[in-house]
Amino acid sequence: MSIAYLLLGSNLGNRLKNLHKAHACLNDLVDETLKISFVYESPSWGFEHPSRFLNQAVKIGTGLSAAELLKDILDIEKKLGRIRRKDTYEARSIDIDILFFDDMIIQQKDLIIPHPRLHLRRFALLPLADIDPGLIHPLMSKSIVELITACPDKSDVVRYTHDESSYKMEGCGNAV
Repeated sequence: MSIAYLLLGSNLGNRLKNLHKAHACLNDLVDETLKISFVYESPSWGFEHPSRFLNQAVKIGTGLSAAELLKDILDIEKKLGRIRRKDTYEARSIDIDILFFDDMIIQQKDLIIPHPRLHLRRFALLPLADIDPGLIHPLMSKSIVELITACPDKSDVVRYTHDESSYKMEGCGNAV
């Protein structure tokens, strides 16, 4: 079984519900969800948009290859209403990125692992530190905590607090 670290993000619609639906979809295809970070809220990165993102890191165990996992993630994004446009940052109902896959280094046209901009994004590093602060980046030979310290991104990333008592968990389906 391989270990993968994913980052979920949403800034359109019911952002928290979109994250929960993505979790439900991931649970249908992975062998085990090992850890889940707190949810963080941050401004958009790489483009301007008034709606802030919610982000959350997930550590999973999977029998899938990295390429198979990417294919299934793209299917989940599409199922949850994501419309992908090439080479542009934009608002989205759901975004799921593979940050790490074991300690592999993959450089393919459609799959780059570790995520090439991870070390530049506090909204990805902070949730990742919740679940594995000592994880070593295989290209940079630094822990997640060290990457946070060196990160040039100073954007306002805060832990998101919400009341889930009124939230009804739903399965994998269309995002709202």
